[in-house]
Amino acid sequence: MELLIEGFHVIARLDVLIALIIGAVGGVIIGAIPGVGAGVAIAIILPATFQFEAIVGLTLLLGIYGSAMFGGAIPAILINTPGTPVNALTTYDGYPMTQRGESRRAISLAYSSSFFGGIFSVICLITITPFLASIAPLFGSRDIFMAALLGAILVIVSHRGKVLAAGMLVSFGIFINNVGMETINYSNRYTFGLQSLISGIALIPVVIGLFALSQAFVLLIEKDGQLEKLPEVKGNLLQGFSELFRFKKVAFPSAGFGVIMGIIPGVGEFLAQFFSYSLARMVSKKPERFGNGAPDGIVASESANNAVPAAAMIPLLSLGIPGEVLTAMMLSVFYVHNIIPGPTLFQTRPEFPVSLYLCLLVVNVIILVFLLFATRFIMHLIRIPTRFLGVCILTLGLIGVYSIRNSFVDCIIGVAFGVLGYILKRLQLPIVPIILGMVLGGIMEVKLRNSMARLETPIDLINRPVSGTIFVLILIVLLAHFYALYRKK
Repeated sequence: MELLIEGFHVIARLDVLIALIIGAVGGVIIGAIPGVGAGVAIAIILPATFQFEAIVGLTLLLGIYGSAMFGGAIPAILINTPGTPVNALTTYDGYPMTQRGESRRAISLAYSSSFFGGIFSVICLITITPFLASIAPLFGSRDIFMAALLGAILVIVSHRGKVLAAGMLVSFGIFINNVGMETINYSNRYTFGLQSLISGIALIPVVIGLFALSQAFVLLIEKDGQLEKLPEVKGNLLQGFSELFRFKKVAFPSAGFGVIMGIIPGVGEFLAQFFSYSLARMVSKKPERFGNGAPDGIVASESANNAVPAAAMIPLLSLGIPGEVLTAMMLSVFYVHNIIPGPTLFQTRPEFPVSLYLCLLVVNVIILVFLLFATRFIMHLIRIPTRFLGVCILTLGLIGVYSIRNSFVDCIIGVAFGVLGYILKRLQLPIVPIILGMVLGGIMEVKLRNSMARLETPIDLINRPVSGTIFVLILIVLLAHFYALYRKK
């Protein structure tokens, strides 16, 4: 209870509340514009957050992260175009409902399901925070190294059908992290005599290049879409809350899947949606309705994907290991302000993670209130020409890259990775493994070097209870993956 009170004191500050409102409202607007998404927005705004206090910068990013999927449901339901990639499954049943003249009902259900999933996950996380604080002292350097290795493996095997490509891209990310002068022997690694590479390749230019600039190239090359006549959404949007109780057998398991999948590194919203949607269809008395305008299909997808953001903070805060790319971006904010997420955070500053959870709780309330009054205005954002968006993203992305270190070299690096990201998108290959490879590779290198003084044989790496357990989990994941490949063949 004391931690909750301290957390409320933190988020009651005026600057934190302003950051929450700007992040929540901005995230909804960004999510409603097809082709942008939370990843692009966070990549652009990330350099600016370094100037703020840690809690202010993180609440701004959390507001965008937690609200973009709310806004992304609007174009998914109205024009069959998901605002964010995560809302793709919402189009299956949302757009058919719009074609039947039930657009208000579909949007209302999406709002209520998203709100339920977000609140459910935050309550779960606040409940298990004391447990995290109690087990935090059990994690040493070897344990965190093994956890980071497990995260890298999960990132690879979660890309079904593209496992080889994902593995190569994770390895490429680890390689990028090794460029520059290492801090033990002060030797240059892979600099090829270039003075500009001695300080290494920073994470932020890579993030902005892969996400923001690559998306700008996609939008600039594509033709502007035809403006569509939007269906009208009139009436009370709170209707979905009363209707949500009719689908409680779908909402609770879907939100639970979102929490579980959010905690597991490298999994995220897509797998949570897949499981929850499949379960809802299996338990439904009329499974043939799914994909043709089933309201419980919207409940399943939106409850699951909005439960993930809060849960994804668990591996980041407890182990310092980002579960997916947006939390990897947030990790840089921690480092800039000398706050090291991991086991010691729950011992030294237990109120800090609690305040972040409470921020996510408040964000969901702000989003819901904003959407109830501003949905009609947000609908018009769908009409913004894609090439105009591309120019804006490209300009803001380059400004963000240059502002980090006032370095023209960083701009070149950002553009190079923007071209790489564009190529990967055209080839339909994942971008996320590169970022997670950079972050997890850095963690693995530091923790392995810290533990080398206590290692006499390779077995010593896994002879602790925690590291040994994680090693067993790695074996199980690999065996399950190869067994699935064998069954498929």
